[in-house]
Amino acid sequence: MDLDKIYTEVIMDHNKSGHNKRELENPDYTERGHNPNCGDDFTIQLKIEGNKIVDGGFVGVGCAISTASASILFDLIIGRDIEDGKRIVDNFLKMIKQEKISEDDKEELEDAGLLENISNMPGRVKCATLAWNGVKVILEKL
Repeated sequence: MDLDKIYTEVIMDHNKSGHNKRELENPDYTERGHNPNCGDDFTIQLKIEGNKIVDGGFVGVGCAISTASASILFDLIIGRDIEDGKRIVDNFLKMIKQEKISEDDKEELEDAGLLENISNMPGRVKCATLAWNGVKVILEKL
């Protein structure tokens, strides 16, 4: 199976699944992300207990790439401690900016690593990073 097909399947699966596109009951942190270029508009929510990200989700409207990217993000960070979450988010954002990350860091990104080529589509970068930037803002406050 070629990489383009895997990419398409992952994007479509996450876009359709909706398992992380949900409003949390009593979130501890909320951050809004908006992309005026295409209209993507998410509210990012996290629940934090101690030093752990125990739940997360997003609500709003977005294209397939922004929705899939947000879903992948929450799959990666729920259940992780805050420092792991920060590292994962930072590595994703570096990858999208075409900054070098290690193979281990890329491997840790799992499905998010398939979004690496988004960096070659400037109009889509904001879509792919919308939720990630929202989570980054929240985690930097902690």
